[in-house]
Amino acid sequence: MPPVFFSFFVPALFVWLWSTGFIGAKYGLPYAEPFTLLFIRMLFTLLPLAVLAIVMRARWPGWRSAGHVAVTGILVHGCYLGGVFYAIDQGMSSGLVSLIVGLQPLVTALAAVVFLREAVSRKQWAGLVLGLVGVSLVIVEKFGGTSTGDTGLPGLTLVWAGLALIGISLGTVYQKRFGTSVDLVSGTMIQYTAAAVLFGVGAMVLESRSVEWSLQFKLALGWLVFGLSVSAILLLMWLIRRGAASRVASLFYLVPPVTALEAFILFDERLGPMAMAGGVVAVAGVALVVAPGPRKARSA
Repeated sequence: MPPVFFSFFVPALFVWLWSTGFIGAKYGLPYAEPFTLLFIRMLFTLLPLAVLAIVMRARWPGWRSAGHVAVTGILVHGCYLGGVFYAIDQGMSSGLVSLIVGLQPLVTALAAVVFLREAVSRKQWAGLVLGLVGVSLVIVEKFGGTSTGDTGLPGLTLVWAGLALIGISLGTVYQKRFGTSVDLVSGTMIQYTAAAVLFGVGAMVLESRSVEWSLQFKLALGWLVFGLSVSAILLLMWLIRRGAASRVASLFYLVPPVTALEAFILFDERLGPMAMAGGVVAVAGVALVVAPGPRKARSA
């Protein structure tokens, strides 16, 4: 296949798969409560991952490293997925949720400055400001009820979306600090196991745990498991081996507009003029943060 296929279309496929997670949540949540659905998803995901770990002879970390990986799993999967699913379950549109959590590179950059002492360029600071302005415009419209026909969303949905954003951002920094040397397959299994425990406890304490096993729920669950939790991870592994992981990161800012388009086609979800403008500004800000800096000239 031509090199352009590997350098663009495969990373774009990964981004598309990631964007459909918000859509899958929208389809599945009418038939199960958020933590209950996520607990079932984690259990079904661990089965094929266990087979994959055996086939690939995954290397397992020691107890100390496994503990760090479990913390990452609680943040990246537990807080992120739990926040996203509860925000959608309580009325926030999938497009708006994806826009808020799409600010993850901005929050991660700030967290890296605080916890890892990483330097931030002027261009990245400009991106951080743009991202903040953009999401502020969206929040003013959607939560103030200024858009046509919109009575305003409950503030608790913003809390859940914020939890998702903070979870995946801190989890990314924690993973970079403590989990870079762990085998990807075994590390993913540990992360999903930790998240499953969190979701199981949450379902027991907060929910009725009732599930309506309709065809739509089964299809949504199947996509969330095999389309995202398994296929997206396998595709990411393939991209890393091909050296295209940096392109995946640079394309991540496309997730919010792709999700918004999918939500418009499937659910007729619409954003008002101010929210659309804010989304464009936020995406531009994220693009500035994740875009690589100029290459240094090689010395003779």
